[in-house]
Amino acid sequence: MKLGIFTVLFSQMPFEEMLDHVAAAGVDAVEIGTGGYPGNAHCDREALLASAEKRSAFLNAIASRGLEISALSCHNNPLHPNEEVRQKADQELRETIRLAAELGVKTVVTFSGCPGESERSENPVWVTCPWPEEYSRVLEWQWKEKVIPYWTEMNRFAADHGVRIAIEAHPGFVVYNGETLLRLRDACGEQIGINFDPSHMFWQGIDPIEAVHALAPHRCIFHVHAKDTGFNKHNVARDGVLDTKPYREELKRAWIFRTVGYGHDQQTWADLLSALQMNGYDGVISIEHEDSLMSIEEGFQKAVAFLRPLVIREKLQQMWWA
Repeated sequence: MKLGIFTVLFSQMPFEEMLDHVAAAGVDAVEIGTGGYPGNAHCDREALLASAEKRSAFLNAIASRGLEISALSCHNNPLHPNEEVRQKADQELRETIRLAAELGVKTVVTFSGCPGESERSENPVWVTCPWPEEYSRVLEWQWKEKVIPYWTEMNRFAADHGVRIAIEAHPGFVVYNGETLLRLRDACGEQIGINFDPSHMFWQGIDPIEAVHALAPHRCIFHVHAKDTGFNKHNVARDGVLDTKPYREELKRAWIFRTVGYGHDQQTWADLLSALQMNGYDGVISIEHEDSLMSIEEGFQKAVAFLRPLVIREKLQQMWWA
């Protein structure tokens, strides 16, 4: 395995300064944002698509620091019921897939998206329970009319470009756990897999180690994020984990995102990395920082220091997980 960083953390730094900074910290790979919610501070998608010379300079800047690209990331909602938002997201994703192919990057990270409840919707509608019965009807309509048709086409588009799509399972979108990821993959194609982010699983009550074992037979773990979740046990005991309060209201929330090691201990993370390796994952563990109690630099440096001793350098023989 290798240790990486989702470089949108350092969007305020110029591209090459950012590369120098993360290389000096001891990471091996960079995950580059190309648009959508994280933005594209270090990647001018249109310019790179238009110029082989610019693509070469982009790749040389990364390789000259001993780094590699783990993924291009374009988190957005290509199923949004607002046509303008939806078309923009679709264009960003397609251009990111095309750029990945041109750069020799095999993985693009994104969200599954979420449609509305009907053709009349203006905003996404995320269904989380089967009753009253209209919720089940909405969910069936979403998958039949919007989710499966779009991602079947996008699976073909990715296959034509030799690129894999790693869906980040995230509440608020139709793919939010392993089960919904496999439903999408089974319906739409094997270019679709998961960007495995334990933080989103922790706060739903999912054991990420069990999730790894459930997903492993499908060979669909394409990319991994390193981010943690911490819980306020008093608020959870009183109100549960469903929480719509702003992330900055830390004392009032049931949970918040944390730097790795500040939500779950070293043994938990060691067991998770071991489970990934034993099940065949030999890719990058990409640090993502959304800890509102730490500065970006503090969270980044602490995550590197925590994960570096845990990242498993030697690849096991295939017999271990065959």
